[in-house]
Amino acid sequence: MDCSSRRLGNQKHLSPSVILESMAPVWAQIAGFATLPHVGGFFGWYLTRSQVPTWFENLKKPSWRPPSKMIPVVWTTLYTGMGYASYLVWRDLGGFTSEALVPFGLYGTQLILNWTWTPVFFGAHRLNLALINILCLYGTVVGTVVSWYPINKMASLLLVPYLAWLTLASALTYCIWRDNPDKKEN
Repeated sequence: MDCSSRRLGNQKHLSPSVILESMAPVWAQIAGFATLPHVGGFFGWYLTRSQVPTWFENLKKPSWRPPSKMIPVVWTTLYTGMGYASYLVWRDLGGFTSEALVPFGLYGTQLILNWTWTPVFFGAHRLNLALINILCLYGTVVGTVVSWYPINKMASLLLVPYLAWLTLASALTYCIWRDNPDKKEN
């Protein structure tokens, strides 16, 4: 059943997306979905912001790491893209229906893993756990892309830059873990 046929059904059986559409305009729904990923990212940054100029700058890092000023721009773009992609999937599934359990379960899991990486790496200074976290994150994002592809190809494609960035971030996390043996458990 597509979204339009859900709208024509019995009023008692309206999908959550149709109910939300009657409460909020589409632009507000898109803005909400696009904003959600930023919440955890901002919270992680806020908790660990003092660690970048102190602890992080003292780590051995590879020469190919991206400049620090680039990081907020990249994450703003990636979080907005993944949020909009989640809106497309939500819309095409008619809301948080039983069909959405796996696609949004994977999406929610990757968001939690994404949001926890910063406090684990920068806050707890647990390089080993940060490496495990980012590898699990990568696998979960791949699963999200695969589960979203049959629902909305554009939504899956919007996550490709995120996967590319996670490839770089995973390699960087590994190199920092490998090159800082004295800092692995501190």
